[in-house]
Amino acid sequence: MAITDEMAAQAEKNLTRLFDGVKDPDLEVLEKHRVLIREVFAYSDYVSWYAIKWRSRFVRMLESGEYEWSHRYESYRSEIRVLIRDVSNLESLKKAVREFRNDKMAVIAIREILGKSTLNESLMHSSLLAEAVVVEVLDYLYRLNAGISGIPVSASSGAPQKMLVIGMGKLGGYELNFSSDIDLIFCYPERGETIGGRKPVDNQVFFTRLGQQLIQVLEQKTGDGFAYRVDMRLRPFGDSGPLVSSFAALEDYYLRHGRSWERYAMVKGRVLGDETPEGEELMDMLRPFVYRRYLDFGAIEALRKMKSLIEAEVRRRHLFGNFKLGEGGIREVEFVAQVFQLMRGGRIKDLQERTLLRVLVSLRDCGCIDEASCRVLSQGYVFLRRTENLLQEIRDEQTQTIPQNSLDRSRLHLAMGFDTFEAFYDRLTEVMHEVHREFSAIISEPAEEKDEEDPVFMDLWLVSLTPDEIEELLEKNFRDVSDIPGLATEIVHLKKELHSRSIGPNGREILNRLMPYFLGRLALFDEDVLPTFKRISRLIWCICQRTTYMQLLLENNGVAEQVLKLCHESELISEQITEHPILLDELLIPENLYRPVNPLDYDKELREFMLRIENDDLEQQMEALRQFKLIQLLRICAADLAGVLPLMKVSDYLTFLAQSILNEVVNLAWKQVTDKYGEPGNARVRGDRGFAVIAYGKMGGIELGYGSDLDLVFMSDSSLDGETYGKQVVSDRMFYGRLAQRIMHLFSTRLSSGILYDVDARLRPEGESGPLVCTLNGYENYLEKRAWTWEIQALVRARAVVGPERMIGEFNRIRDRFLRKPRDPEVLRKEVADMRVKMSQNLNRARPGFFDLKHSPGGMIDVEFTAQYLVLANAPGNPDMVLWSDNIRIFEECVRLNLLSPEDGNYLKEAYLAIRNRYNRQALLGKSKVVPDTELIPEREHVAAIWKRIVGGVSHHQGTSVKKNSP
Repeated sequence: MAITDEMAAQAEKNLTRLFDGVKDPDLEVLEKHRVLIREVFAYSDYVSWYAIKWRSRFVRMLESGEYEWSHRYESYRSEIRVLIRDVSNLESLKKAVREFRNDKMAVIAIREILGKSTLNESLMHSSLLAEAVVVEVLDYLYRLNAGISGIPVSASSGAPQKMLVIGMGKLGGYELNFSSDIDLIFCYPERGETIGGRKPVDNQVFFTRLGQQLIQVLEQKTGDGFAYRVDMRLRPFGDSGPLVSSFAALEDYYLRHGRSWERYAMVKGRVLGDETPEGEELMDMLRPFVYRRYLDFGAIEALRKMKSLIEAEVRRRHLFGNFKLGEGGIREVEFVAQVFQLMRGGRIKDLQERTLLRVLVSLRDCGCIDEASCRVLSQGYVFLRRTENLLQEIRDEQTQTIPQNSLDRSRLHLAMGFDTFEAFYDRLTEVMHEVHREFSAIISEPAEEKDEEDPVFMDLWLVSLTPDEIEELLEKNFRDVSDIPGLATEIVHLKKELHSRSIGPNGREILNRLMPYFLGRLALFDEDVLPTFKRISRLIWCICQRTTYMQLLLENNGVAEQVLKLCHESELISEQITEHPILLDELLIPENLYRPVNPLDYDKELREFMLRIENDDLEQQMEALRQFKLIQLLRICAADLAGVLPLMKVSDYLTFLAQSILNEVVNLAWKQVTDKYGEPGNARVRGDRGFAVIAYGKMGGIELGYGSDLDLVFMSDSSLDGETYGKQVVSDRMFYGRLAQRIMHLFSTRLSSGILYDVDARLRPEGESGPLVCTLNGYENYLEKRAWTWEIQALVRARAVVGPERMIGEFNRIRDRFLRKPRDPEVLRKEVADMRVKMSQNLNRARPGFFDLKHSPGGMIDVEFTAQYLVLANAPGNPDMVLWSDNIRIFEECVRLNLLSPEDGNYLKEAYLAIRNRYNRQALLGKSKVVPDTELIPEREHVAAIWKRIVGGVSHHQGTSVKKNSP
């Protein structure tokens, strides 16, 4: 094979390190194979690393001639079984597994680099090697745990239970690429508990521990690296779901919650290891979910939407040049096969095949595609997958993007059999073009018709006109002539600014077609053309050097129309799109824009969104969380503006969106902290995380608005005497403190998509001076002995939003106890009124002639304090008063219990909704929450009168300062 000078220099450098200090007989073997070694080292830093790190193992491999054997996989399982049979602890197990994996992967790389193996051989060996490691390590860990806890058995039959592992994706299809992670789902047949151990352990707990250990052995980075990255996000409910599910739980999940993308993923799913009756039962159970008995034409639309999401992800993550996800990439070949499998697989059994190339042949044989399409897709797939494997064999890195440096480019094009990189890249481009043409014929939507370009608006933008000439054209062609000079000035200014920017010829051409289109559409507006044009101008200025987004606006009239509409109606949305152009992707399907995701589906939507990110790419996970929030927030805003969502629904959507994101943040933080310290002893004993998050304020009251921060309190179990089970041992108390810090960090770190939420944790016991995490016992003790009245008030709007059911139940007990605690009515009235005075004095921003929607007399705080006072004063005799954390239902409960008259209850609810609606409207318009005091007069008067009557006639006067961490 050819080698460039740069490749030769790299090879010689690593050869020097390999031969350094080596003695006979190893030296003799290495000298004998020097030419081969030099050639492989020139192409692969990974093989170089392996050979230098494990020189004696590398020598044995050369001496045995293993790299010459094509059939090696038959012995994988028996080899690793013998290797790990007698290891005495998990650290020794990890070392043995990593050495074994690298031994075999080095052989796979050497054979492919030297042209000794076919693509099918490489993929098959990578898949069977991973399967052997998973199955045999699992068997070892099962025996280890059964020796301690006993054997898990079925509660109904008493039969022994084993954990089954479903290999998903390329592992399931025997197509695992060189550096792929492995997608797994863990399950077991039936509920029950162990027998024969020191004490019975629930099967769920036993198998969860087993799964955790398996992941740790495979994934944890040691001095020998890691064996496999394990991705468990395809399991039911993703990261927020149980690690292991019983068959019954799996069946129920797919019956009730299964999504199209989960059907797509399950097409390749198979139980790893030997065939067993339990494995056959499991796959028989799952098959009806994947393959419908009827022709499922809905699969085309489902996969089309999945493809549009991937295209959006390519734009978001700047993955241009990615031959997996880009146009004509590997994913498009897979989608062509998958759409027919999902659509016709229930009737044509041959389409239930898991290996893609065999699926394409079956599609040809049954007439779904013709011979030419089969040939283009098959040859394209082989070319792209060879490119992927050879690229990943350079450094054992998971990448599908063409390298930018000359060394790796040379390695890639020469390994692929091309004399120059240009020739290789031309062929790659040709292959991807051919694949995309086949994909488009089957799955892509027809292109939209383009509007004809109006010469008037072309002249307005392209011709060098004086301001007077521009004004003349505007007066003749625009409906809104309220500020023609101002609009003319803005057009001249934008043209001048864009002329000075380095946009490039392609970008300039797109701009010169896009701006006349925008001007033509603006000409039809009856009002507010100038502010709308200003908002459009800011967006164009922001994206003019990002041709992809300009192209998106030009080629999709629907997207451009939505941009105009939203910029016309909302400053907030305009700013969001300008600051985060990725949101333009969300305008592709207007019906989705004005129909937000059901709040109950946010968890599933977020899980699906996060699946597109590599499991160990923290920065991209953090970015994805922010992007998901922005996308959903845009939909909520758009639906709000369109009148689709009433105020109470807007609050529900915003609250449950934040709650889903919080849950995912806790999942991410838990994984990061446990990766470093291991699980806390407390969690191992309990079988759950022993950690809960309490929401206060607007989130607790399910009343979040646009821009609201999150008031959170972190709680742990009461007993924190243990320590973690990890490489770096810390106390359980320190672990939970680090967990809370990590959660705060994930929320507050500013990335390109901004921060996630502002989080305020000052409502915890002792405020800023107290520990970030409090125990349940410590929390209860604080409320008993040291809490201020305003802290008990805040408890009215507190709600446990994340945590195991037992901790949520314990928090609810504590909350109920203190809200129902008898209090002196007069003392309570005075303390509530005094705190209201302090808040008004410190936080009311209204000057004379204006009204602060939140803090002025008759504003939102008066309503909230009235509700809190009514709960604290009346809960001792009326237990149902503590059931609700939101003001509206508190008032409804008060009316039901005759604590408020129906008239007063309605006044308070209607006034509160009206003021909050105005508050939200100001947020959408990007304006201050202080409005002229001529607004909302009846509502304010009713609130002020009821406040005065209930709390005792205390006026809103100047008072002393508010404690810093008060609500």
